[in-house]
Amino acid sequence: MRDPVVDPALTAELGGSGTPVRWEQLTSPESVEVVRRMPAAIVPVGAIEQHGPHMAMSVDADIATYVARGVSALTGVPVVPTLAYGVSGSHGELPGTITVAPETMIAVLTDVLESLYRAGVRQFVLLNSHTWNAGPMEVAADKLRIAHDDVRVRCLFYVTMYPGPEVDGRVTYGRGLMHANYFETSMMLHIRPEAVHMERAVSVTDVDTFWDYRTDQVSASGVWGRDVDQAEAAHGAAEAARCVETTARAVAAAVREPWPTPR
Repeated sequence: MRDPVVDPALTAELGGSGTPVRWEQLTSPESVEVVRRMPAAIVPVGAIEQHGPHMAMSVDADIATYVARGVSALTGVPVVPTLAYGVSGSHGELPGTITVAPETMIAVLTDVLESLYRAGVRQFVLLNSHTWNAGPMEVAADKLRIAHDDVRVRCLFYVTMYPGPEVDGRVTYGRGLMHANYFETSMMLHIRPEAVHMERAVSVTDVDTFWDYRTDQVSASGVWGRDVDQAEAAHGAAEAARCVETTARAVAAAVREPWPTPR
Protein backbone atom coordinates (compact mmCIF):
# COMPACT_ATOMS: atom_id res chain seq x y z
CA MET A 1 0.00 0.00 0.00
CA ARG A 2 1.29 3.41 -0.94
CA ASP A 3 1.95 6.10 1.67
CA PRO A 4 0.29 9.47 1.01
CA VAL A 5 2.28 12.01 -0.94
CA VAL A 6 1.91 15.19 1.08
CA ASP A 7 2.31 18.82 0.06
CA PRO A 8 5.71 20.27 1.12
CA ALA A 9 4.26 23.70 1.91
CA LEU A 10 1.54 22.20 4.11
CA THR A 11 4.13 19.95 5.76
CA ALA A 12 6.24 22.99 6.66
CA GLU A 13 3.16 24.78 7.97
CA LEU A 14 2.06 21.90 10.19
CA GLY A 15 5.48 20.86 11.46
CA GLY A 16 6.04 17.45 9.90
CA SER A 17 8.86 16.03 7.81
CA GLY A 18 6.83 14.72 4.88
CA THR A 19 7.48 11.13 5.99
CA PRO A 20 5.33 9.28 8.53
CA VAL A 21 6.90 8.68 11.93
CA ARG A 22 6.11 4.96 12.18
CA TRP A 23 6.44 3.72 15.76
CA GLU A 24 7.26 0.13 14.83
CA GLN A 25 10.22 1.24 12.72
CA LEU A 26 11.87 3.21 15.52
CA THR A 27 14.53 1.69 17.71
CA SER A 28 13.85 1.72 21.43
CA PRO A 29 16.17 4.71 22.09
CA GLU A 30 14.73 6.53 19.07
CA SER A 31 11.22 6.17 20.52
CA VAL A 32 12.39 7.97 23.67
CA GLU A 33 13.70 10.88 21.62
CA VAL A 34 10.58 11.04 19.45
CA VAL A 35 8.28 11.18 22.48
CA ARG A 36 10.49 13.79 24.13
CA ARG A 37 9.94 16.03 21.11
CA MET A 38 6.31 15.08 20.49
CA PRO A 39 4.50 13.35 23.40
CA ALA A 40 1.53 12.39 21.22
CA ALA A 41 0.48 9.40 19.15
CA ILE A 42 -2.04 8.45 16.49
CA VAL A 43 -3.68 5.06 17.04
CA PRO A 44 -5.47 3.88 13.86
CA VAL A 45 -8.22 1.28 14.29
CA GLY A 46 -9.71 -0.59 11.34
CA ALA A 47 -11.31 -3.95 10.59
CA ILE A 48 -10.89 -7.10 8.52
CA GLU A 49 -14.35 -7.76 7.15
CA GLN A 50 -16.26 -8.52 3.99
CA HIS A 51 -16.54 -5.66 1.53
CA GLY A 52 -18.76 -7.27 -1.05
CA PRO A 53 -17.63 -9.31 -4.04
CA HIS A 54 -15.36 -6.58 -5.43
CA MET A 55 -12.97 -5.55 -2.65
CA ALA A 56 -10.48 -7.17 -0.30
CA MET A 57 -11.42 -7.47 3.35
CA SER A 58 -8.60 -5.10 4.36
CA VAL A 59 -10.49 -1.94 3.29
CA ASP A 60 -11.03 -0.41 6.73
CA ALA A 61 -7.53 -1.26 7.96
CA ASP A 62 -6.02 0.12 4.74
CA ILE A 63 -7.93 3.40 4.90
CA ALA A 64 -7.15 3.92 8.59
CA THR A 65 -3.46 3.24 7.94
CA TYR A 66 -3.31 5.54 4.92
CA VAL A 67 -4.96 8.51 6.60
CA ALA A 68 -3.01 8.06 9.84
CA ARG A 69 0.32 7.93 8.01
CA GLY A 70 -0.60 11.04 6.04
CA VAL A 71 -1.44 12.90 9.23
CA SER A 72 1.85 11.77 10.76
CA ALA A 73 3.82 12.90 7.71
CA LEU A 74 2.23 16.36 7.87
CA THR A 75 2.42 16.88 11.64
CA GLY A 76 5.30 14.81 12.98
CA VAL A 77 2.99 13.02 15.42
CA PRO A 78 4.07 9.36 15.53
CA VAL A 79 1.64 6.70 14.33
CA VAL A 80 1.51 3.23 15.88
CA PRO A 81 0.62 0.09 13.89
CA THR A 82 -3.03 -0.17 12.95
CA LEU A 83 -5.26 -2.35 15.08
CA ALA A 84 -6.56 -4.29 12.10
CA TYR A 85 -9.28 -6.38 13.75
CA GLY A 86 -12.52 -4.61 14.56
CA VAL A 87 -15.95 -5.08 16.10
CA SER A 88 -17.42 -6.62 12.96
CA GLY A 89 -20.00 -9.12 14.15
CA SER A 90 -22.72 -7.01 12.53
CA HIS A 91 -21.85 -8.58 9.17
CA GLY A 92 -23.63 -11.70 10.36
CA GLU A 93 -23.40 -14.71 8.05
CA LEU A 94 -21.55 -12.97 5.21
CA PRO A 95 -18.31 -14.94 4.82
CA GLY A 96 -14.71 -14.02 5.58
CA THR A 97 -15.06 -11.45 8.35
CA ILE A 98 -12.81 -11.68 11.40
CA THR A 99 -14.33 -10.01 14.44
CA VAL A 100 -13.51 -9.27 18.06
CA ALA A 101 -16.06 -8.66 20.80
CA PRO A 102 -16.55 -5.08 22.01
CA GLU A 103 -15.14 -6.09 25.38
CA THR A 104 -12.03 -7.48 23.69
CA MET A 105 -11.43 -4.26 21.78
CA ILE A 106 -11.80 -2.23 24.97
CA ALA A 107 -9.25 -4.47 26.71
CA VAL A 108 -6.75 -4.44 23.83
CA LEU A 109 -6.98 -0.69 23.29
CA THR A 110 -6.65 -0.06 27.02
CA ASP A 111 -3.44 -2.11 27.09
CA VAL A 112 -2.06 -0.33 24.01
CA LEU A 113 -2.86 3.11 25.39
CA GLU A 114 -1.38 2.30 28.80
CA SER A 115 1.79 1.00 27.10
CA LEU A 116 2.10 4.27 25.21
CA TYR A 117 1.46 6.20 28.42
CA ARG A 118 4.34 4.38 30.10
CA ALA A 119 6.47 5.35 27.09
CA GLY A 120 5.73 9.01 27.78
CA VAL A 121 2.84 9.69 25.39
CA ARG A 122 0.28 12.08 26.87
CA GLN A 123 -1.89 13.01 23.88
CA PHE A 124 -3.77 10.28 22.03
CA VAL A 125 -5.67 10.51 18.74
CA LEU A 126 -7.70 7.33 18.13
CA LEU A 127 -8.45 7.30 14.40
CA ASN A 128 -11.34 5.03 13.43
CA SER A 129 -12.44 3.73 10.03
CA HIS A 130 -15.25 1.33 11.01
CA THR A 131 -18.56 2.48 12.47
CA TRP A 132 -19.11 -0.27 15.01
CA ASN A 133 -15.68 0.30 16.58
CA ALA A 134 -16.85 3.66 17.88
CA GLY A 135 -18.48 2.57 21.14
CA PRO A 136 -15.59 0.42 22.41
CA MET A 137 -13.08 3.06 21.35
CA GLU A 138 -14.91 5.74 23.34
CA VAL A 139 -14.98 3.46 26.39
CA ALA A 140 -11.22 2.82 26.15
CA ALA A 141 -10.61 6.55 25.73
CA ASP A 142 -12.72 7.34 28.78
CA LYS A 143 -10.89 4.74 30.87
CA LEU A 144 -7.59 6.41 30.00
CA ARG A 145 -8.98 9.89 30.69
CA ILE A 146 -10.24 8.81 34.11
CA ALA A 147 -7.07 6.94 35.05
CA HIS A 148 -4.63 9.81 34.40
CA ASP A 149 -4.80 13.52 35.13
CA ASP A 150 -2.18 14.41 32.54
CA VAL A 151 -3.61 12.88 29.35
CA ARG A 152 -5.74 14.16 26.50
CA VAL A 153 -7.54 11.71 24.25
CA ARG A 154 -9.95 12.06 21.34
CA CYS A 155 -11.69 9.51 19.11
CA LEU A 156 -12.14 10.54 15.48
CA PHE A 157 -13.47 8.99 12.31
CA TYR A 158 -11.18 9.69 9.39
CA VAL A 159 -13.89 11.92 7.91
CA THR A 160 -14.76 13.73 11.16
CA MET A 161 -12.91 16.93 10.44
CA TYR A 162 -15.05 18.12 7.55
CA PRO A 163 -18.83 18.43 7.40
CA GLY A 164 -20.69 15.18 6.82
CA PRO A 165 -22.90 16.58 4.04
CA GLU A 166 -19.73 17.32 2.06
CA VAL A 167 -18.77 13.63 1.91
CA ASP A 168 -19.58 12.61 -1.66
CA GLY A 169 -20.56 9.01 -1.03
CA ARG A 170 -23.69 8.81 -3.22
CA VAL A 171 -25.63 7.90 -0.06
CA THR A 172 -29.09 9.26 0.66
CA TYR A 173 -29.89 7.06 3.66
CA GLY A 174 -28.14 4.45 5.70
CA ARG A 175 -25.99 6.16 8.32
CA GLY A 176 -23.55 3.53 9.57
CA LEU A 177 -24.91 0.92 7.16
CA MET A 178 -23.15 2.39 4.10
CA HIS A 179 -20.50 -0.15 3.23
CA ALA A 180 -18.28 -1.07 0.25
CA ASN A 181 -20.03 1.81 -1.48
CA TYR A 182 -19.08 4.45 -4.04
CA PHE A 183 -17.00 6.37 -1.48
CA GLU A 184 -15.02 3.45 -0.05
CA THR A 185 -14.51 1.92 -3.48
CA SER A 186 -13.18 5.22 -4.85
CA MET A 187 -10.85 5.58 -1.85
CA MET A 188 -9.47 2.09 -2.40
CA LEU A 189 -9.02 2.63 -6.14
CA HIS A 190 -6.59 5.36 -5.14
CA ILE A 191 -5.01 3.83 -2.04
CA ARG A 192 -4.66 0.18 -3.08
CA PRO A 193 -6.12 -0.43 -6.54
CA GLU A 194 -4.94 -4.04 -6.69
CA ALA A 195 -7.46 -4.82 -3.91
CA VAL A 196 -10.42 -3.70 -6.06
CA HIS A 197 -12.11 -5.79 -8.78
CA MET A 198 -14.48 -3.39 -10.52
CA GLU A 199 -15.82 -6.06 -12.88
CA ARG A 200 -17.46 -7.66 -9.82
CA ALA A 201 -19.01 -4.47 -8.40
CA VAL A 202 -22.68 -4.49 -7.44
CA SER A 203 -24.88 -1.81 -5.89
CA VAL A 204 -27.83 -1.63 -3.49
CA THR A 205 -30.19 1.34 -3.46
CA ASP A 206 -30.24 2.61 0.12
CA VAL A 207 -33.58 3.12 1.86
CA ASP A 208 -34.54 5.00 4.99
CA THR A 209 -34.88 2.99 8.21
CA PHE A 210 -35.23 3.86 11.88
CA TRP A 211 -33.24 0.81 13.04
CA ASP A 212 -29.65 -0.10 12.34
CA TYR A 213 -29.49 -3.66 11.02
CA ARG A 214 -26.79 -6.26 10.52
CA THR A 215 -25.38 -5.98 7.03
CA ASP A 216 -26.63 -9.45 6.06
CA GLN A 217 -30.16 -8.35 7.00
CA VAL A 218 -30.20 -5.62 4.36
CA SER A 219 -27.79 -6.82 1.66
CA ALA A 220 -27.25 -10.22 0.08
CA SER A 221 -23.95 -9.08 -1.46
CA GLY A 222 -22.57 -7.27 1.58
CA VAL A 223 -22.65 -3.93 -0.27
CA TRP A 224 -24.81 -1.03 0.92
CA GLY A 225 -24.85 1.89 -1.49
CA ARG A 226 -25.60 2.87 -5.07
CA ASP A 227 -23.41 3.73 -8.08
CA VAL A 228 -20.56 1.50 -6.94
CA ASP A 229 -19.69 0.77 -10.58
CA GLN A 230 -19.08 4.51 -11.09
CA ALA A 231 -16.35 4.72 -8.44
CA GLU A 232 -13.08 6.14 -9.72
CA ALA A 233 -9.55 6.65 -8.46
CA ALA A 234 -9.58 10.40 -9.10
CA HIS A 235 -12.52 10.86 -6.77
CA GLY A 236 -10.82 8.66 -4.18
CA ALA A 237 -7.62 10.69 -4.44
CA ALA A 238 -9.47 13.95 -3.83
CA GLU A 239 -11.42 12.57 -0.87
CA ALA A 240 -8.33 10.91 0.63
CA ALA A 241 -6.34 14.13 0.35
CA ARG A 242 -9.12 16.06 2.06
CA CYS A 243 -9.37 13.49 4.87
CA VAL A 244 -5.62 13.68 5.46
CA GLU A 245 -5.37 17.47 5.32
CA THR A 246 -8.38 18.28 7.48
CA THR A 247 -7.41 15.72 10.10
CA ALA A 248 -3.78 16.86 10.06
CA ARG A 249 -4.75 20.50 10.54
CA ALA A 250 -6.92 19.53 13.50
CA VAL A 251 -4.22 17.36 15.07
CA ALA A 252 -1.48 19.96 14.57
CA ALA A 253 -3.61 22.51 16.41
CA ALA A 254 -4.69 20.01 19.06
CA VAL A 255 -1.20 19.06 20.24
CA ARG A 256 -0.50 22.76 20.84
CA GLU A 257 -3.84 23.55 22.47
CA PRO A 258 -3.48 25.08 25.95
CA TRP A 259 -4.81 23.01 28.83
CA PRO A 260 -8.00 24.48 30.29
CA THR A 261 -8.08 26.16 33.68
CA PRO A 262 -11.05 25.09 35.82
CA ARG A 263 -13.31 28.08 36.44
